[in-house]
Amino acid sequence: MRSLRDFTSGVGFFFQGWGWVARNGRWWLFGLIPALIAFAVYVVALVFLGTNAADLAEFLTPFADSWGWRELFRTLVGIALVLGGLAVAVLTFAALTLAIGEPFYERLSAAVDVLPSAEEQPWWRTLPRSIRDSLVTLCYVLLFTMPLFILGFVPVVGQTVVPVIGAAVSGFFLTVELTTLALERRGMARKERFALLRANKAAALGFGVVVFLLFLVPFVAVIAMPAAVAGAALLVRTRLAPTP
Repeated sequence: MRSLRDFTSGVGFFFQGWGWVARNGRWWLFGLIPALIAFAVYVVALVFLGTNAADLAEFLTPFADSWGWRELFRTLVGIALVLGGLAVAVLTFAALTLAIGEPFYERLSAAVDVLPSAEEQPWWRTLPRSIRDSLVTLCYVLLFTMPLFILGFVPVVGQTVVPVIGAAVSGFFLTVELTTLALERRGMARKERFALLRANKAAALGFGVVVFLLFLVPFVAVIAMPAAVAGAALLVRTRLAPTP
């Protein structure tokens, strides 16, 4: 029961973030700028992948040239490539948007989570570390999601169990990305942040899963990004590392 309450509490922090940006529209508009830039990058990349999926599938499957059903097989491979690209886009959208909008979201997170004693650093000093941490997180994500992607082709299990596990894994790592700003302002390194989130796994999952599901809807991801950053700051301030 406690885990369920913690999960629900995590979901609630996202909606608290919505409430905060709704009351502070200037910050919501401010946070849209990097999200729109990242969205444009992904649209171009996914359109390119979609229009070239057939050629790429043919290039990747030379062994199927003699098969009588090679066209069907390559069509399925092309669909899998597009779906895989979409999944990667969802999983990396927050990381890329945070990297592009580091100075934007630093200010947004600081406005939500006021820490008088925090030692603020210029964004150009924190950016290299943020990019490195995001790449490490991406490696962890791929470590979990690649086996799940393969299991997705298993009948029944791939259509029931795998999507649920995939949403949980993706949600947790989205929480990792989104809480980085607030936790770094408390002087926490990557290992400390991971340990803290593992210790509060249910709340981290609740927050991350709702964000992940919303990020599956293309333009909603753009609109929701400032609320996700605000909600993550509130999650850290209230639950993960409470501030008096």
